[in-house]
Amino acid sequence: MKSLIFGMMMACISTLSLAADSGLITKKSQFGFQETQERLEAAIKAKGLTLFAKVDHGDNAAKSNLKMLPSIVSIFGAAKGGTPFMVASPSAGIDFPLKALVWEDASKQVFISYNTVDYVKTRHNITGLDELTGKLTGLLAGLAKAATEK
Repeated sequence: MKSLIFGMMMACISTLSLAADSGLITKKSQFGFQETQERLEAAIKAKGLTLFAKVDHGDNAAKSNLKMLPSIVSIFGAAKGGTPFMVASPSAGIDFPLKALVWEDASKQVFISYNTVDYVKTRHNITGLDELTGKLTGLLAGLAKAATEK
């Protein structure tokens, strides 16, 4: 019995490590899908950021007669946040502007997911920009919190 419990604990720890290493943050929402999305958009605007686009994967799937749970990617930012990363490595333009995904699972639980700025830096071999990285990391965490918590 102890071996089984230990094995399950190790599997959980391994899974958490893999999630952390992927650079993807996922946070559970206290709200339904629509409210979480609206709260994210309101938080983006309150921070003075531009909401460049929304990609509604669920709606696009429905237009092709496919079924998909609700899922919207919001693309947002400001030039002074992303430009230094793209100057350091033009390929970082694939990850900027910033993006956040609001999605619902089969049990109707809603989440928000986004890439960490450290992941983007590593992905594009960017060094430095530590102060800006910290600011954007805090910004993303703040937006996720505003969208998902009371």
